[in-house]
Amino acid sequence: MPDKIVGRHSVLEVLRHGNREIERILIAQGKGHPRLRQIQSIAEKKGIRCDFVLRRELDQIEATVPHQGVIALVSPTSYTDLQTIISSAQNVARVPILIMLDQIQDPRNLGAIIRIADAVRADGVIIPKHKAAGVTTSAHKTSAGSSEYVPIAQVTNLARTIETLKAAGIWVIGADQDASTPYTQADLTVPVCLVLGSEAEGLRRLVKEKCDLLVHLPMFGHVPSLNVSVTAGVLLYEVVRQRGNA
Repeated sequence: MPDKIVGRHSVLEVLRHGNREIERILIAQGKGHPRLRQIQSIAEKKGIRCDFVLRRELDQIEATVPHQGVIALVSPTSYTDLQTIISSAQNVARVPILIMLDQIQDPRNLGAIIRIADAVRADGVIIPKHKAAGVTTSAHKTSAGSSEYVPIAQVTNLARTIETLKAAGIWVIGADQDASTPYTQADLTVPVCLVLGSEAEGLRRLVKEKCDLLVHLPMFGHVPSLNVSVTAGVLLYEVVRQRGNA
């Protein structure tokens, strides 16, 4: 059963740079959007089949995520091995940035975080295999195709993974609203993995205990926390700021 990539930008990115096999692309009849014509042109040059179908057929294939008149049927997501991410991060010229997510449930949050990770050229995103969102159709759409660029590893045990990261010389910093250290006081110029917890529960106890440092984002309003993807954006751009916008 093929995976679905939906949305004009996401399909264009998987056509341009994706590493997944594209079975075929379905385009709504009568849609003359320039991006759809661009998708058709690239697909034809690559010998990828394009079928023009009624929009209601696309609605039936994908009823939950806005498809914008185009759906690509592709091979399943290929996750990266953790050791590959670590080795690649150690071999880049810049200081590594990794993100670990502790049981994020909403694929849209995952997709938004992947998009931010791509924006700051993070070296990888680490997620659990179980009880967490994976790179679904919704996550890919929210990432605007960024999941084709950012290495993503699925692991069975986050606590053991943190130990592996530490052994590789990576500083592990968790986001926790009860932490005493403001995020701006953490040294983020070193090789770092930022750890963010689930939407409802935050970081689990053992994951918190394994982190080298916990930091919080000051909150001055009535709601006690930010959406996890917003927190990810603040922390990742603090890394960029501390490293001289490089």
